[in-house]
Amino acid sequence: MKIRTTLKAIAGVSVAGLLFSGYLSYQELFGPASRMEGVSCGEAAFPIPGPPVCVYGFVMYAVILILSLLGLKGGREGPL
Repeated sequence: MKIRTTLKAIAGVSVAGLLFSGYLSYQELFGPASRMEGVSCGEAAFPIPGPPVCVYGFVMYAVILILSLLGLKGGREGPL
């Protein structure tokens, strides 16, 4: 598999992760999730102070997307 193909796949998965974690983050921070049972991004195994766990996932997926897009912009071609 070529590097560009791999980076495109990583970018696609990170966009899906951004959509999913973004939806959960929005529901957790601004939506009715705090008032509804079963609509939550869940509890961490080790409680982390601060924002809900899904917000950290959103940030990490954004970082992965940015890095994969930077790799695609670099244009290096070759085997993985």
